[in-house]
Amino acid sequence: MNPAETTVGDWWARYWLMALGFLTVLTLLLGATTARADFYSYVDASGVLHISNVPVSNKYLWMMPENERGGGSNKVISSANASVSYDTLIYNVSRRYGVDPNLVKAVVRAESDYNPSAISRAGARGLMQLMPETARLMGVKNIHDPVDNVNGGTRHLSRLIKKFNGKLPMALAAYNAGEGAVKRYGRIPPYKETQRYVKKVLKFYDFYSGVGR
Repeated sequence: MNPAETTVGDWWARYWLMALGFLTVLTLLLGATTARADFYSYVDASGVLHISNVPVSNKYLWMMPENERGGGSNKVISSANASVSYDTLIYNVSRRYGVDPNLVKAVVRAESDYNPSAISRAGARGLMQLMPETARLMGVKNIHDPVDNVNGGTRHLSRLIKKFNGKLPMALAAYNAGEGAVKRYGRIPPYKETQRYVKKVLKFYDFYSGVGR
């Protein structure tokens, strides 16, 4: 047999073995991506995020995959005392501070999409994305605790609504960009992010209130 033919044959054999191995690995990887694994997380008092596939205490919350999320408002949270729905929490806190619960739900949806572990690039944290200084002023002790965070965020929102005489767009703009910016311009500041934010919250507010535009 010609040595050159033997070399070419060996090369093709190695090629098909490599191709078969690649297809096998690819199949396994694709299978792994379609299999669902549950993971749980919680943020401790120091702001450290803990993730586990085995929740060892009731502090851990199920990390629902993005493609399985619904509206978000029917998720269940865990606390040391009991498990309550976010709807119940928001309703009770909103009533305490005289704010429409549908507005609070809209803010939570726009700010964190109901993720109590959310942290923004600017450092805002929790369901209502409170900045640490705002949280401190509102009496929040654990910024990632849903009850603490919603209490502080709703109290802050209530204060802004009163400060701007019930004008929701301006109050929401102040929630996003700060009171100083709204006072300086006397209206919604000309910041694209803030303008988009106000529109988004008002859209969610209409949705939760059952109002169509």
